[in-house]
Amino acid sequence: MKLYLEFEKPIVELERQIEELRTFSKDRDVDIQEEIKKLERKVDKLTIDIFSNLTPWQRTQLSRHMDRPYALDYFEAIFQNFTELHGDRNFSDDSAIIGGLAKFEQEPVMVIGQQKGRSTKEKIRRNFGMARPEGYRKALRLMSMAERFKLPIITLIDTPGAYPGVGAEERGQAEAIAKNILVMSQLKVPIISVVIGEGGSGGALAIGVSDRILMLEYSIYSVISPESCAAILWKDSSKAELAAKTLRLTAPDILKLGIADEVIPEPNGGAHRDFKAAYGELQKVLQKHLLELKKISGDDLIQKRYDKFRKIGVFSNGSDLIL
Repeated sequence: MKLYLEFEKPIVELERQIEELRTFSKDRDVDIQEEIKKLERKVDKLTIDIFSNLTPWQRTQLSRHMDRPYALDYFEAIFQNFTELHGDRNFSDDSAIIGGLAKFEQEPVMVIGQQKGRSTKEKIRRNFGMARPEGYRKALRLMSMAERFKLPIITLIDTPGAYPGVGAEERGQAEAIAKNILVMSQLKVPIISVVIGEGGSGGALAIGVSDRILMLEYSIYSVISPESCAAILWKDSSKAELAAKTLRLTAPDILKLGIADEVIPEPNGGAHRDFKAAYGELQKVLQKHLLELKKISGDDLIQKRYDKFRKIGVFSNGSDLIL
């Protein structure tokens, strides 16, 4: 069963009318192709109008859309010979983080991503994309392996945040995230991170210290969810819409703030409406950035990565700099 957001419903209603006309035309052997084409043009125009004026909260809802392509979808569509590797060699295997060896444009790479799951059973198994410490330690193991074999690393970010459960905290959640951040800052191989849905807090940053940070058009990246922000600031989680606007978490905002390096356009109506087009755009952009990064030496990659992250969070107020 497909999920439709409130602002998508006018588009869906027109698409249903088109489907009904097609069925009627087929059953009655009546040619009404001109009427169908008119409605299709109307759908295209309406979709452009709606999606060109989305609010930050609507973009947040879209980033969480359960029909969007997830990490495994991209792994299977864009990469070849993906071989998943399991376990952190310490505690267990965390299904919220997936990763392994693959080929991209016939060259070996290491891919790592956060996987939410679609069915209820899979969501529970994947813990809704919220990794525990063993997930981040698995990612760390794979990234360290990539450096040993001089493989570029590509990470796909899609998580509400790291799992805040008692067990996760007891096993060193904060330490695991901090160590990933430290190690990623020192890797001598190209690293590209793509926010494909939600980029939530330290859970995203733990696989997001990269030479290039890319964002899909309707993805978000934030230190906290709008709901949690509203609960803290206004003691009212129902003010999430206001919080989303205040947080400046949309892809265009993140690009303007100098955090993201590029926003990848999505198909008309969002990635969930045309997987194939979404795959094609991401593949094209990944290829471009990977070619650029492969020309840079390992030591220079580390220095440029350091410089990039040191600039994040520095705001100019006239002639004064505020950290």
